Amino acid sequence: MDFCGIFTDVRGSAVNIYIALAGLIITVVIAVIIKNQWVGRVTLYELIKGLWVTQSTALSPKATIQFPEENLPVSPRFRGLLALRRYPNGEERCIGCKLCEATCPALAITIETAPRDDGSRRTTRFDIDMFKCINCGLCEQSCPVDSIVLTPEQHYTVNDRGLNILTKDKLLKIGEITEDRLAKDRANIHKGDG
Repeated sequence: MDFCGIFTDVRGSAVNIYIALAGLIITVVIAVIIKNQWVGRVTLYELIKGLWVTQSTALSPKATIQFPEENLPVSPRFRGLLALRRYPNGEERCIGCKLCEATCPALAITIETAPRDDGSRRTTRFDIDMFKCINCGLCEQSCPVDSIVLTPEQHYTVNDRGLNILTKDKLLKIGEITEDRLAKDRANIHKGDG
């Protein structure tokens, strides 16, 4: 009898050999798959691999910054403490449009306006609750005259309740203190370096 191009005798011993070989190959493949899974479970290969990563990280040199003496570089786009800016002639920039109050998702800004003697509108009250403020920068983006800005100042704390409210006078003072840095950062941002 001819089977797959191989002449076999009547008893079909060659066919039986092929079937036995195919069964053996399938059994070996299944055994290898099962063995690899059992080897991983029994020897805890993944655990040892994880411990090796931890140990190699633990022995590598650390890059510790000595905080009060050393500071990390701060991006010009860093969003820190809020401030109000003035024009170079000393006049406050805020025109009382209340766009920043409207766009604040945390409702942290409170503005009251009144007309001035010359007919223009200016703010009489500009309060920001720093407990509510999330430093998202939406107020800065919405301001048409670049009055409210987020400064690069990141080290500020509030010790007593009530000090968390930044009034108009406090915001203008912060703006005066950080104006040089703000102007430099804005120049870098518009130039493309920031």
